[in-house]
Amino acid sequence: MKFQKKHFERRHIVELVIKTIMRLALFIVAGALGLILWTIISRGLPSLSWEMVSQIPKGGYYMGKDGGILNAIIGSAYLATGGTILAMLLSVPIALYLKAYLGKSRWGDYVRLSLDVLWGIPSIVYGAFGFALMILLGMRASLLAGIIVLALVELPIMTRAMDEVIRRMPVDLEHAALALGSTKFEVAVNVITRQMLPGIITAILLAFGRGIGDAASVLFTAGYTDRIPTSLMNPTASLPLAVFFQLGSPYPEVRERGYAAALILTIAVLLVSFGSRWLASRLNRYTIK
Repeated sequence: MKFQKKHFERRHIVELVIKTIMRLALFIVAGALGLILWTIISRGLPSLSWEMVSQIPKGGYYMGKDGGILNAIIGSAYLATGGTILAMLLSVPIALYLKAYLGKSRWGDYVRLSLDVLWGIPSIVYGAFGFALMILLGMRASLLAGIIVLALVELPIMTRAMDEVIRRMPVDLEHAALALGSTKFEVAVNVITRQMLPGIITAILLAFGRGIGDAASVLFTAGYTDRIPTSLMNPTASLPLAVFFQLGSPYPEVRERGYAAALILTIAVLLVSFGSRWLASRLNRYTIK
């Protein structure tokens, strides 16, 4: 009886310690997020104006004069959208192939390990790789080069996220489709894609959020310009680089505009995050649990 009582007390103490650690971790994460948002909002909101989001930089903008960052907003939209579409064209077939054909095989584990390694590579390494490839092919910094490198950055993120979602699909659905005479390809296209569509869309939007906020990979490949690109071969600006350049300015007015640009970028990422949650909840109504 004494042993059982001591064992119960010890388990109660361990549970209390774990709960305290979990609450502390939650407080640290929520506090860090709140502090970041407060810093960006308090410093960026006073400098945010319609002129800033509707105009491109004018002469003397980087010395505190008139103009805006419309070029960076549109450039980031071009880069993230193009990179996400290109990555999606590769990620969806890879994720479906992993589920329908490789499954839990040794080759499947090797592919997943390779994608995890690619996910962990810093963005600046992708940028350096893209820059070396540009030199080899004789290309200049351009929107196309930025899209290609961003697609490489997003590819492992999108594929692994899709793979984890697809692996949670009820196995009975796959077995039922195969029992009715469907091929593995038909199961992948008609069953897996439809059933796991909410998770696939969430993975795509997750990668888009990463792409729109990435600076290192486009630093050497997309370049930077005060103009809005009219061709894939033109250089383009981006919001992360706009924040970087403006916060490094010796002029206080320009630095405050850098915080405003960071606020715009943060709002864009938050909208993508909340939008993916909302869209997934809507589409989940049509999936089989």
